Amino acid sequence: MSVAKKQYKRITVKSLVEMKANGEKISMLTAYDYTMAKILDSAGLDVLLVGDSASNVMAGHETTLPITLDQMIYHASSVVRAIERCLVVVDLPFGSYQSDPKEALRSAIRIMKESGGHSIKLEGGKEVKESIKRILNAGIPVMGHLGLTPQSIYKFGTYTVRAKEEEEAEKLMEDALMLERIGCFAIVLEKVPAKLAQKVAEALTIPIIGIGAGNGVDGQVLVTHDMVGMTHEFHPRFLRRYLDLYADMTGAFKSYVDDVKSGDFPSDKEQY
Repeated sequence: MSVAKKQYKRITVKSLVEMKANGEKISMLTAYDYTMAKILDSAGLDVLLVGDSASNVMAGHETTLPITLDQMIYHASSVVRAIERCLVVVDLPFGSYQSDPKEALRSAIRIMKESGGHSIKLEGGKEVKESIKRILNAGIPVMGHLGLTPQSIYKFGTYTVRAKEEEEAEKLMEDALMLERIGCFAIVLEKVPAKLAQKVAEALTIPIIGIGAGNGVDGQVLVTHDMVGMTHEFHPRFLRRYLDLYADMTGAFKSYVDDVKSGDFPSDKEQY
């Protein structure tokens, strides 16, 4: 017998825990600007992540490391102004929380006060435990992030799948349990084996959101620009492209150029 899903007018961190308990999968995509966030929110997404992936997608950097706290606040503010339903999670960027729990708290407070975001996300396990506790003690909801942590790319040297070996898999499980214990409301698992991700999801009561972590978790997240095909050079196994906007938009722009060059645009009906 199927159970009717609860209708949420506004998604909160409590809503996500309820969704996991009720067996309802959580949908999450990235957003960096007002217009895209407005579309995503109206489409019924549960969570919008203002990701530090803006460093790649919006600014063209090779890694997520260059984006600043001020820039993250700018992107988050733009997204929050568009939202009626979604929970907005904002990444703490590289360098804004790793060195000192007090700095981590200051960074999180700036995001919450200046952007209006609903929660923050940061990468790492026990090595950032004190920073997370300090932020949580201030009443700021925290989403964890384990597995492939892009801010540590120069440590790992590659974007390959993480936790394939037993020792790293055990550490990931320990870190996930620790993040739940100290009060995180959810965890993103990025590029880890599907069996391990499912094991983590089954061991925890908080939601596990996967990206390249299989279907045994509680929800999924992708970069919006990847899944609608605006970026076309990126082809990881976990990515499903729902549109090919690169081709469609390129075609539209070329048509515009042709119409302007030929004098076809604007027509008599398109002028005053």
